[in-house]
Amino acid sequence: MRKKDDEKEKSIKEAVIKLILEQGFHGTSISKIAKTAGVSPATVYIYYENKETMLQHIYREYSEEIFNYILNRVHQGMKGQQLIETLVRSYYTYIQEHEEIFHFVDQFSNCPSLACGCSEKKGICNINNLIAEMKKNHIIKDYNNDNLLAIIFYPVKAIAINNNKSEAEKAELLQEMIEIIQDALLT
Repeated sequence: MRKKDDEKEKSIKEAVIKLILEQGFHGTSISKIAKTAGVSPATVYIYYENKETMLQHIYREYSEEIFNYILNRVHQGMKGQQLIETLVRSYYTYIQEHEEIFHFVDQFSNCPSLACGCSEKKGICNINNLIAEMKKNHIIKDYNNDNLLAIIFYPVKAIAINNNKSEAEKAELLQEMIEIIQDALLT
């Protein structure tokens, strides 16, 4: 078996994301991925058993990356308003800085074959633990975690991916959304 190369693996992941976003799941083949990545199809199989396994692995890796990006900006001792603002701004910034990765993860977040088992993943567990801790400490209202996550993150996504607004307009919308979320959730 040939040795794995981090640069080749990175090229394969980038090719997968590019092709999936351009051509969809069924339009993306191992041979197209290999060609786009500048490797042979045999090289792709060194890293991934098949296309489905590859997509699951990449989806999970980048889902974790998003959660880690957000959580790495949260610090002990933050007050409620600052916590919510940090969660919201971190998510917005991630979407802006990693647009293709975000769209790939977002596209497959409702795909059962890719997202299965992801509720046990470290990132979402850590986000849920943070939310539970915020509820326990009476920082936010005691609503269902799924609803709290939806209120905190879904509106941010809508602002971030809105291509009909300028960056200044988005910044204004984001600030107002932070205030709305804070008003709705803080105790």
